[in-house]
Amino acid sequence: MTPKHRPGLSRRAWLTTTSGVIAAGLLKTQADAVKLVAQEAPSSADDPTRVPGRLVSELGSRAPAERPRRLMRNQALSSSSRTPLQDLHGTITPADLHFERHHGGVPNIVAENHELLIHGMVDRPLVFSMADLKRFPQTSRICFVECSGNGGGAYNRERMPTEIPPQALDGLLSTSEWTGVMLSTVLREVGVQDGASWLLAEGSDSAVMSRSVPLEKGLDDAMLVYAQNGEAIRPEQGYPLRLLLPGWEGNTQVKWLRRLEVADRPTMTRDETSRYTDPLQDGTARQFSFVMDAKSVITFPSFPYTLPEAGWWEIKGLAWTGRGRITRVEVSTDSGDSWQDAELQEPVLSKSTVRFRHLWDWNGDETVILSRATDETGYVQPTGQQLWEARGERTTYHQNHQRAWKIGADGAVTFGLGDLV
Repeated sequence: MTPKHRPGLSRRAWLTTTSGVIAAGLLKTQADAVKLVAQEAPSSADDPTRVPGRLVSELGSRAPAERPRRLMRNQALSSSSRTPLQDLHGTITPADLHFERHHGGVPNIVAENHELLIHGMVDRPLVFSMADLKRFPQTSRICFVECSGNGGGAYNRERMPTEIPPQALDGLLSTSEWTGVMLSTVLREVGVQDGASWLLAEGSDSAVMSRSVPLEKGLDDAMLVYAQNGEAIRPEQGYPLRLLLPGWEGNTQVKWLRRLEVADRPTMTRDETSRYTDPLQDGTARQFSFVMDAKSVITFPSFPYTLPEAGWWEIKGLAWTGRGRITRVEVSTDSGDSWQDAELQEPVLSKSTVRFRHLWDWNGDETVILSRATDETGYVQPTGQQLWEARGERTTYHQNHQRAWKIGADGAVTFGLGDLV
């Protein structure tokens, strides 16, 4: 592909051009030639070196041609919007494109009035203002947040989609740098009593979203966060305070956090009994399935893209795991018959997304491409069939099976898992 190049005419080129066209009888006078050259020369609108640029502003903006958007399902109080995975680069999600999942809409909270109560099995029940929390030692870490229902659209083999982009498929996933205070630091301030083993986290939204969290996680890497990607958390991400549980399902990471109760047992709230549990084929149910298992998705090529020609293409995507670091991503370009290692882009962080790449020489034939991730525990991302055999087909959450994209002979890309089941 040759880039379009139209340099301005030099005096020598101008004289040569005008003399040539006059001598050929195409133009009668030098004035006619001047008009022709003026029409061919780039206008100031096309040449940014000919006009001053815009001045500085208080708030930056994207280039007009760049219009990534979250994908909204509906405008109900309990709804979601999804990150445009196929439009992003690297691993960090811009704050305004981080996915949303709410159960009662986004509350309007004034940070100066917001308080966090920690009580229950503690020596000193305390109420913390945001100013109080910001006096504790600050820490930051990069990690993903993923809704446990992410990928549900690719699980029903009877209604397997084909025209679905990564955003609609796995867009309930985002990665940010989160800043706040370690929860363990604050818990030491209140003094956790012997025998305590659980926390109840409660939000300030109209749904009063509440989840039970093992105290062990709270004392490990849990954080109380008030900033994201260098700025205060956006309202839809929990402003002014949310619970961050790296590697765990998103609904446990309660937003608009107002209360933590220390207890000796789970509270069995609505959102961990009637919801966020999975019925299994043997009649039992999976409950408190907190950790997000290893997963990967190819973001290019993917629907609705069309490869315009055969030849070398770079397959790109994201991989992540709630159990630590991704150690390997493999790519298949022949429907899973053979696999090749993809390159992992540094840095490969614990409980964060990692970008993978694989060069592929497409011969122009129809095929299916897939990826599978392995994490540092040795866990390998399963096939859809393996997941169906383990859990049955009624499960709703933690659908981390391999994703597939079908490449047609015309280069058109569609979701291709249905071709493998």
